[in-house]
Amino acid sequence: MKKRFYIETTIPSCYFEARSMPEMVARREWTRAWWARAKGREQLVTSVAVLGELARGDFPARDECLRLLKPLPVLPADPAIEEIVDAYIARKVMPRDPLGDALHLALASYHRCDFLLTWNCQHLANATKFEHIRRVNVLLGLFVPALVTPLQLLGGPDEVR
Repeated sequence: MKKRFYIETTIPSCYFEARSMPEMVARREWTRAWWARAKGREQLVTSVAVLGELARGDFPARDECLRLLKPLPVLPADPAIEEIVDAYIARKVMPRDPLGDALHLALASYHRCDFLLTWNCQHLANATKFEHIRRVNVLLGLFVPALVTPLQLLGGPDEVR
């Protein structure tokens, strides 16, 4: 059975990253390698929140980012999502911006995505925050997606699947 991956805003941004700093080149290559491997093999989904963030952005690859995500199913923002976002903010799981990280986590959790794929290692793919996120999701009766970067999913040549 295919795993469901919520594609957060930083993924298409890194896919088309143009900066030449070594860490940015590495993220771009890891993102592209994961995408090539996962496309067709996994269920990739996104949200109106991601598409909106990208559309509002002012950066050279904006249109390419939106084209990359165009074929993906878009998760609906059901009314319950706003309550989940409010709970995350009230319990200090995520920053106060209701249209930011809390919204991505709420969407991935509510829609039972196996993974939330991101390069946001401050608020989402952060091992020191994961236990707090897990506890709050369990308290709210929500699924707990794995919060990961593409690098964590690449594996090696001996990977068994």
